[in-house]
Amino acid sequence: MKVHLTTCALPRDEGGACSDAVGAHQRGETVLAVLCDGAGTGRPAREAAHRAVAMLTENFAARPRSWSPERTLVEFARQLNRTFYQESLAREGRAEMVSTLAAVVMEGARLHVVNAGDSRVYLWQAGELRQLSQDHADPDETNMLTRALGLAEEIEPGVFSCDVHDGDTVLLCSDGVSNHLTNTELARALTDRHSARSLVLAARQNARAETLDDASAIVLEIRRTGTIRAMTERPLTIPPALTKGETVDGWQLVRSFHGTDRVWVADKDEQRAVLKFAPVEAQESAAHLDAFTRETWNATRVKSDHFVHASEPPGQTARYYVMEFVEAPSLQSVLRERQLSVDSAVGLGKFLAGAALALLRLDLAHGDIKPENVLCIGDYAKLTFKLVDLGSAAELFSVSSRAGTASYLAPERFQNAPLCERTELFAIGVTLYQALTGRLPYGEIERFQTPAFHAPRRPSKWNANIPPWLDAVVMRAIARQPDSRYEHYTELQHDLDHPGRVQPWFEEDTPLLQRNPLAFYRTGFFLLLAAVIWLALKLAAQK
Repeated sequence: MKVHLTTCALPRDEGGACSDAVGAHQRGETVLAVLCDGAGTGRPAREAAHRAVAMLTENFAARPRSWSPERTLVEFARQLNRTFYQESLAREGRAEMVSTLAAVVMEGARLHVVNAGDSRVYLWQAGELRQLSQDHADPDETNMLTRALGLAEEIEPGVFSCDVHDGDTVLLCSDGVSNHLTNTELARALTDRHSARSLVLAARQNARAETLDDASAIVLEIRRTGTIRAMTERPLTIPPALTKGETVDGWQLVRSFHGTDRVWVADKDEQRAVLKFAPVEAQESAAHLDAFTRETWNATRVKSDHFVHASEPPGQTARYYVMEFVEAPSLQSVLRERQLSVDSAVGLGKFLAGAALALLRLDLAHGDIKPENVLCIGDYAKLTFKLVDLGSAAELFSVSSRAGTASYLAPERFQNAPLCERTELFAIGVTLYQALTGRLPYGEIERFQTPAFHAPRRPSKWNANIPPWLDAVVMRAIARQPDSRYEHYTELQHDLDHPGRVQPWFEEDTPLLQRNPLAFYRTGFFLLLAAVIWLALKLAAQK
């Protein structure tokens, strides 16, 4: 395959910020091109466009093997839409992170197109120009989008596929180009092999002052199509039952892991690993199969020392993924015997914040941080940790259910608030509280309860070794009101790294006497002094 790619995105005003974003690359026999146009000139729309392009271009290659290019584009579009919509509501109170999407994938001689909004995809073939995308805009008010990323809670993007041939050209462009160049002008430019930059500059030249807009384009000149090699692997099966001693793809199952027959410690060629198989329900349930596929994808694309390494083995015949085996107890097991020392707990807090940040770079949140999912490596004097089980991992702001473990869910999660940094920080705080005290700050909570969340006791009430600064850190992390809690993982990291700078923390309804005794007595003194002076003046006046 040989494709020549050119891209260009220019802001309306020279030197200004551009709300258009473009990205394109070729990897082997796959070409991906993505163009997004933020709906408006505001920061949220601009952020949505650039994040959408980054997410698609960075993660497309790591898509689940069972997903076709078309399925991948649609799933990513829906994922981005949910994230932008929920994040907009949480941050702005309305849909502000709104962007168009025009994306194409070319594999072999097949082109797959997905779009939402009025950014267009054209195919120039045999001397004729054809629009492949759909315009999702009000016919009477063309600047009013009817479909776009982040505009509504759900989205159904436009989808199209077709064959392409040597010599064809694919064009993606924003309305800053399509509004100022006619189809005839576009066809002539593509016939003459104009680059993306040439098209953008031509559009700007045709624009009037009142119609000038951010403008972007991607041009794919297909010089030679490729041929995708035939799939040689058999369809992946889902074993209905697994037993000790059974062999799967050369892996011999040694023992079940965590008491489930879907996760096994296994040996192969003197190597030990953990195999996690798809649930039996995935044989009949598309939802279960999709959930496991997403879990596999998330587990295999996270590349960080905070997590166990995971991969899909080549040539596998069953639906499972492989994780490195770490011989270590869970934090939950350790806490049955003893509490963590202050130093170890601080190390745990730094580790969990770092792991959460590693996921954040992929727009993910773990969704089920708790002692059971933390492995403790080493001895009492020096512990290190690994975070496991990405089965509940999801994109930030994409989940507004009670998914996870109830005792570690932030209060707002019981009111359908979305998964975000603050809710993850609450789970980290509860884990730290439990590690230091052996207790849960709000007690054991059942999944279907709607708890009251009464003010918890400070961890230092249960463990006198906890210094005041760490007391404040934990209490701030588990605050009942989201606005009183840490907002970002980096804030928690900063406080754990700088104990001397940690500010005291109190609940909003804490009496002044407890929050600041000196201020309380100082205020009382001046009020009493004022009362004495007033009485003295009143007595003097009576004489």
